[in-house]
Amino acid sequence: MRTDYLAFFLSLFLSRLADQVLLFLVPLIVFQTTNSASLAGLAFFVETLPRFLAFPICGALCDRYSPIRLLHISQIYRALICLVAMGLYGLFGGIGWLIGLSAICGVLTTQGIMAREVVMPHIFPDYRYGKTLSYSQIADQTGLVLGPLLAALALEICPWWSVVIGVALVFVAADLAMRVWQRNSDVTLERFDQHAYSWTQPLRIAFGHIFRLAELKKIILLAVGVNLIVGVTLASSAAMVIGSFSESKDYYAGLQAVGALLTIAILFVLARVSLPLKLLGAMSYIALLLGAFVTATSASSEVYLVGFLLIVGFDKMFNVYMRSIRQRVIPARDFGKTVGVITLLNNLSQPLAGLLVGVLTAPIGLRGVILINTLAAAVLGIGVAAVVRLRLATAMER
Repeated sequence: MRTDYLAFFLSLFLSRLADQVLLFLVPLIVFQTTNSASLAGLAFFVETLPRFLAFPICGALCDRYSPIRLLHISQIYRALICLVAMGLYGLFGGIGWLIGLSAICGVLTTQGIMAREVVMPHIFPDYRYGKTLSYSQIADQTGLVLGPLLAALALEICPWWSVVIGVALVFVAADLAMRVWQRNSDVTLERFDQHAYSWTQPLRIAFGHIFRLAELKKIILLAVGVNLIVGVTLASSAAMVIGSFSESKDYYAGLQAVGALLTIAILFVLARVSLPLKLLGAMSYIALLLGAFVTATSASSEVYLVGFLLIVGFDKMFNVYMRSIRQRVIPARDFGKTVGVITLLNNLSQPLAGLLVGVLTAPIGLRGVILINTLAAAVLGIGVAAVVRLRLATAMER
């Protein structure tokens, strides 16, 4: 792999690693300080909600300004905010500074994610786009897995505020790797004139593409189904493994690690093998449905493991399919603003799945909630397939 490519993926890995350390740190430190699970959950909500809401705005900014410049801003400002917040903590004390810095860093993380999404189709001419997506998700997934492990290890040997300072240094390292990529890359991104508009116009443009392009409507509906499955799995896995099957916390941690390794293995295969997009989408969606059904009906932790691995492994395969489709059909000048809105719509079903777990577990049981989500995802998948077939049949008759 070329030096500039390695530098780009290293920057992605380091940025995700630092971000995951912060995500892990906040609820843990709040719980250890207050001994309140409710406050820890509230802190997690406060630090993650801005990330969720920022996607449309950050996507629009990527169409209006240089996404590479926005990437640098995302990384350097996160490092700066970590240092400033820890300085304020040293002066005044209190864990509110940690929660605040994580919320602000969450928005900047979203900006970095959207900026990379915009630049990736254009900066790897030697790779097909599916291969680029696979390698980028390997870097992302590795940071996702190692972040909490690194945070836990660091907390064993130093206080939490020094871990945050270490996070700032990792963000700086991510930006330096990005600058190495820039220095070794000769790629020039095409820029599009973005006329002055009101703050609502990017949303109107994005929704205009979504309503006009059948492919976008298809992948949004399928992504809603996928996120119903992923959301209910994330919300219920600890209760199923530790509660229903009476396994240890070490077993649960091992389950997460095996899932991450399988995901990386699948992404490596996708980087090496070119599969038709239709096959990629169908295979991943069916595997996710099968995995969800297995987790809902499993009689032992070993059977649950199979279903869980199908879900976490093929979720990333579906992600490659979805991102390939939207890169192909969305006009380049409106890519950022449209992907920002799509990402927001795609992820609405994940908190909905968590809410269903909270509301329906008592009356129908956890397995019943998983089955309801699986059924809803199956209905969405069958509905999309039926509409696609009807459209093809209509086109052939003409």
